Amino acid sequence: MISKSLKAGCSMAVALAAAAALTVSAPSSAYAIDHVACDGNRNDLLKIHSHLDGRDSVDCYANAGTTDFGGWWVDEISTGNNDLVYSDANGDSVRVNRWTDITYPNRPPKVTRIQIL
Repeated sequence: MISKSLKAGCSMAVALAAAAALTVSAPSSAYAIDHVACDGNRNDLLKIHSHLDGRDSVDCYANAGTTDFGGWWVDEISTGNNDLVYSDANGDSVRVNRWTDITYPNRPPKVTRIQIL
């Protein structure tokens, strides 16, 4: 005769195995935005021209996801085939649609976070 504690242990093991199988097979909702090299021949990437403390930067991104942008002042954005939402230091979120080019010559936003949708 099998004891109640052994039955409970077997039931627990089966439940844990089922949970582990579902965890491995379930699709993930996590996204990974990629900071990529800016290739002059590509126009599909998100491309951001920015400056901070006397330094200029041009950064390109691909794939859906969110990343910290460090509070750099953004001078120009070219979205390529990406829908973008950026957050500025004032707490505002601004959506910029794909295939849009924007320049900020006088009052650039201080961007803290970017998200490719």
